[in-house]
Amino acid sequence: MNARAASMPMSGPIDPAMLSVAQKVFAFASMCVGMFIALLDIQIVSASLRDIGGGLSAGADETAWVQTSYLIAEIVVIPLSGWLSRVMSTRWLFAASAVGFTITSMLCGMAWDIKSMIVFRAMQGFLGGSMIPMVFTTAFVFFQNKQRVIAAATIGAIASLAPTLGPTLGGWITDHSSWHWLFFINLVPGIFVAVAVPMLVNIDRSDYSLLRHADYLGMVLLAIFLGCLEYTLEEGPRWNWFSDQVILTTAWLSGLAGVGFIARSLTYEHPVVDLRALRDRNFALGCFFSFVTGIGLFATIYLTPLFLGRVRGYSALQIGEAVFSTGVFQILSIPLYTYLAKRYDLRWIMMAGLAIFAISMWDFTPITHDWGAHELLLPQALRGMGQQLAVPPAVTLTLGGLAPQRLKLASGLFNLMRNLGGAIGIAVCATILNDRTNLHFYRLSEHLNSSNEAMNGWLAQTTGHIADLGQNIDDATGGSLRQLWLLTYREAQTLSYADAFLAIGLCFVVATAMVPLMRKVAPPAAPSADAH
Repeated sequence: MNARAASMPMSGPIDPAMLSVAQKVFAFASMCVGMFIALLDIQIVSASLRDIGGGLSAGADETAWVQTSYLIAEIVVIPLSGWLSRVMSTRWLFAASAVGFTITSMLCGMAWDIKSMIVFRAMQGFLGGSMIPMVFTTAFVFFQNKQRVIAAATIGAIASLAPTLGPTLGGWITDHSSWHWLFFINLVPGIFVAVAVPMLVNIDRSDYSLLRHADYLGMVLLAIFLGCLEYTLEEGPRWNWFSDQVILTTAWLSGLAGVGFIARSLTYEHPVVDLRALRDRNFALGCFFSFVTGIGLFATIYLTPLFLGRVRGYSALQIGEAVFSTGVFQILSIPLYTYLAKRYDLRWIMMAGLAIFAISMWDFTPITHDWGAHELLLPQALRGMGQQLAVPPAVTLTLGGLAPQRLKLASGLFNLMRNLGGAIGIAVCATILNDRTNLHFYRLSEHLNSSNEAMNGWLAQTTGHIADLGQNIDDATGGSLRQLWLLTYREAQTLSYADAFLAIGLCFVVATAMVPLMRKVAPPAAPSADAH
């Protein structure tokens, strides 16, 4: 630590201006490691759920909760992280989160049945989720001007790259070792973060007096609202939405709690989430863009592995290799974004990124049943570039104009919108896949009748091949009809994936058109870093 920083008492917060650039970068990087592993674990299990279910003797419905429980817990804690960091201070909340995340990661790898796994994953999501927004706020405290542009680019890259790499890394680990190591790989980086952050990040004081005036009712309403909403969105497509009594109940609970939470947050003197920040046009629009990028990021990560697994029959490793190109092109686009951000208005860079993402979704729409890594290369390359050009400027434009004392509470809301967009995007895409598959199947089957000469010739040929294998003619005829049904269903599924990608693309077209409504960001007059 330099002489000026060393002369300050270690018990109190250190003015970031007293730190050297190298100290700030290393402190920021140590927090980015925590953010990366917390985001990575959202999707690291997505390509390996069958292996986890097999290892824990669980069915597909139960195994889906390995991912759902993490998402529910994380989405609840993210908006609370701003208030928690004011109570505990940034460094001690981050350190406690890292310690808890590391311990629960170890417990997930040691889970003995599906119930224990679900409980440990929920704990892991809750403890890891609070690390994500604190990286955003710390970046704006540590850095100014051009350094802030680079920090925002780094955060944006991590926010979109970590979930994108999740299926790839998870598939590789499962194929080369076992699913247990999906969680054990968190131990070393988790320990590093738990040790490094308290030593390097000391930018604010804890304020336990906030516990006396805390909005505990607001916290309960928020937890019910987001927890029930996430459950409804995750489980709704599986149980045909409101025809299921549990889904209907959670939807009502979420709606009522949501209305109560909004009313409480707008009237209570010390709200747990700063909804009043939405009065700022840039912040409101930024939350919208965060929501849309969440739809694109998480829904495409959901759709592509699902297509490759269900239609192409790829293994976890093959799925990971096929989607890897998105991450590669995103990393390659980081220097491009840094170059552009120093020379051009961030609004137009974001507009270009959103437009490129929309184009990438359009390039997905000609998808056929035999698409693999080669055919997916161009649309995924465009998606990776679009993510990198869209997310970092949204971070800077949304949070860069807020005063530091509002930044902690507002950043939780900004991050919540990204995860909420992802949850809604996945739920809508799952519904599209279900409903449109049925519609396309019926439309295709209308042409499969006795007047279709091509079908009759194919059936006769297939029946002959099956009969040559020793089946009687009735069994051979039934087998060929079964093959025809499977082929028709495969094509109907493929068409429904094209519909889902098109729906995502339309969201980005709308977002692109709304970018000019944003104002050019102007940094606020900054009070002390520990202002509350």
